[in-house]
Amino acid sequence: MLHPDDGSTPQVLANIRHTYVSPPGEGFLPKDTARHHRAWVVKLVKKALKEARLSADDVDCICYTKGPGMGAPLQSVAVAARMLSLLWGKELIGVNHCVGHIEMGRLITGATNPVVLYVSGGNTQVIAYSSQRYRIFGETLDMAVGNCLDRFARTLHISNDPAPGYNIEQLAKKGKQLVDLPYTVKGMDCSMSGILAAIDALAVTHGLDGAEKEAEEGDATADTPMSDGVDNVKPTRADLCFSLQETVFSMLVEITERAMAHVGSKEVLIVGGVGCNERLQEMMGIMARDRGGSVHATDERFCIDNGIMIAQAGLLAYKTGFRTPLKDLRVRNDFERTMCL
Repeated sequence: MLHPDDGSTPQVLANIRHTYVSPPGEGFLPKDTARHHRAWVVKLVKKALKEARLSADDVDCICYTKGPGMGAPLQSVAVAARMLSLLWGKELIGVNHCVGHIEMGRLITGATNPVVLYVSGGNTQVIAYSSQRYRIFGETLDMAVGNCLDRFARTLHISNDPAPGYNIEQLAKKGKQLVDLPYTVKGMDCSMSGILAAIDALAVTHGLDGAEKEAEEGDATADTPMSDGVDNVKPTRADLCFSLQETVFSMLVEITERAMAHVGSKEVLIVGGVGCNERLQEMMGIMARDRGGSVHATDERFCIDNGIMIAQAGLLAYKTGFRTPLKDLRVRNDFERTMCL
């Protein structure tokens, strides 16, 4: 990331990543993810410098994710960042992961003062900037929307490559039958666990869970509706994915609209890995247009976790004089209800 001194728009010089992909039916364990990070961090740093055509002398500071997130991967990154800071003699900047998503989204889309819907595997929050702080106006009461989608992908034994949520989205595009699922919105907050339990039960009841994973690989009957012998048509795997998306996204649209009314904003910025879901963007766009507003979103280059968003937020903090002591290797697994940049 290059921030010109003349105040012009920052330039992205390199934005590379290597994603850990777990086997179908399995999640991302902290120890395995940390092992992946340790194996790839040096290679990615070298590749990024080469792609940006820079040397260590051109670098102003080392920015890294301090939290929130899984402890083991965060610790691996903190150690690598400290090593580079000592090796190159550069200042160290610990970045709040959530702020990184927001600041990158604002930079890319040009959104000025939006209500932010932050949706990822570990977070589901409606955030707005107030009194020089990012403040959470609504959130999930249990699990994140990305985790809900990922865990249902495990139930169906859908591939995790390139991402389980992406593969759920593609399968949902083939769905036609809307299955009734719990809809849980409580004020500004929402709940996902009951929806996941209900749709998991439906998948098992109709034999669409992991036992039928081979069908996904090419069996045409996988998405062919079948009668249950009475008058109803059994849902397909695509129908379940479609129904899950429609339900949870409708809940997100509702709490986001409520936050917009509360703070008087007409802009919505969607960030986080789930933010690149085209159906979520479409549904949010319909709501925003009805309110005379607009939706800002980015593609997978900047929605899914990436290093450039940490660089952007870190450089903004660096310019204010913020520094992280080299001895400070603590990581934050909790998410403060107010986040300072």
